[in-house]
Amino acid sequence: MIRQKLLQYSVLGLAVAGLASLADCAQQPAPTPVAVTGPQQGTTEGQVTFTGGAVALGVGFQWGNGVLTFRGMDYPFRVNGLSVLDVGVSRITGTGRVHNLRNVADFSGNYVSATAGATLAGGGSVTALRN
Repeated sequence: MIRQKLLQYSVLGLAVAGLASLADCAQQPAPTPVAVTGPQQGTTEGQVTFTGGAVALGVGFQWGNGVLTFRGMDYPFRVNGLSVLDVGVSRITGTGRVHNLRNVADFSGNYVSATAGATLAGGGSVTALRN
């Protein structure tokens, strides 16, 4: 009974954490441009890599940083946010595609996410974000 309740709260907390984890995505100044292979000028798609963590006991905090690769240049960014009804400590890593970017400034902003996943002594989730 207690384990089932804890699992329910963990899944709910994971969903809420996903909603809050990118609530404050802040664009950082670009370092010296790094040439990458792939689509260049005119493309509206980018690639992100991300690492971070979360700590929570009822109310939690998530943080992380990553790199947006867009039109042949790398742009570092950081994220942070709060969650509620969350318990635990986690490490987050991920990669993804970014669609419909006209310019790099379109990447910055507040995000809403939908997350599906579960964890009990290890696990994973899938998240879709929308700016």
